[in-house]
Amino acid sequence: MITISLCMIVKNEEDVLRRCLESAAPAVDEIIIVDTGSADKTKEIAREFTDKIYDFEWINDFSAARNHAYSKATMDYQMWLDADDILPPKTVKMLNELKETLDPNIDIVTMKYITHFDEHGVPILISTRERLTKREKNYKWQDPVHECIPMVGAVLSSEMEVHHRKNFTHENPNRNLDIYDTLEKSGAEMTPRQQYYFARELKDHMMWAKAVYYFEKFLDGGKGWVEDNIGTCYNLATCYRQLGDMHKVMPILTKSFLYDAPRAEICSEIGYYYKNLKDFATSLKWFDFAANIKKPNTAGFVLWDYYGFIPNIECCVCCCELGDYEKGRRYNEKAATFKPKSPQIEHNRKFFADHFKQNKNKR
Repeated sequence: MITISLCMIVKNEEDVLRRCLESAAPAVDEIIIVDTGSADKTKEIAREFTDKIYDFEWINDFSAARNHAYSKATMDYQMWLDADDILPPKTVKMLNELKETLDPNIDIVTMKYITHFDEHGVPILISTRERLTKREKNYKWQDPVHECIPMVGAVLSSEMEVHHRKNFTHENPNRNLDIYDTLEKSGAEMTPRQQYYFARELKDHMMWAKAVYYFEKFLDGGKGWVEDNIGTCYNLATCYRQLGDMHKVMPILTKSFLYDAPRAEICSEIGYYYKNLKDFATSLKWFDFAANIKKPNTAGFVLWDYYGFIPNIECCVCCCELGDYEKGRRYNEKAATFKPKSPQIEHNRKFFADHFKQNKNKR
């Protein structure tokens, strides 16, 4: 049976820390808390679960703080969570079973990381993250922000989930961007991964032109992970559209096909391209194609709503624009199989009911 050290870095997390630790405590054998400067009751709450609480001066480097937490671990494997993460009961059960059965040759165990949910609690953004690492391998976190552990060694990909329930109360919205700005001003050459995540931060802050610069630099370097290459094509299309460079949108979307099989979000974006041109027949073809693409088996980000719900809804809209209301109704019902509680589904059902009733009365 293996043992697990939960290693966390925290700051001003009194609103969520107890929730996190209560969810994880039944599955771990040791809890390490590294505090980077809390001014609230974070440490007091942590003491309810562990006496292994350490201070670490914040130096704008998440990897440095996480490596410090990992250095305090004494169990067989190290595990990380953020304070606003939760281990759902199913994962706790699966993790305790894994502790009994894990092959000792496994170095890293990955889990699904669900970071965004819709209003009904349905996952809409999922990625795969390294979650357990063998302590004797002395893995090190890399990058000052959007940090990661290189997936080197024997990796077990599990179906266990970690749910991220974001807490915005104390977080500086410019924190990550500020760290990248400091890195940029230092004159140090950014790695491809740093270029990619810097570009994403710039896009999230609507700094479209600078985001384009770093996305293009990342892609032109030719050293990115395939999933990040595809993500860059998707994000560049958004940036070009915001900048009014519509002639660049289609080329960058289709460029994504060079890296891997078509993705539903990319094909949907092509559908939107033609929809904006009022070419609903061509738009319908792309949305229908997107609706039939299966979710990729990838460790990258997966935008779940594009794999079924969004393209079927858009097919419904296109059909109505083309005057084929019965076909549009069928697409709406297909979308309902993915998100039956969606207000859009009910709105469309009412629209179709009224439409067909009116047409019947005219006969």
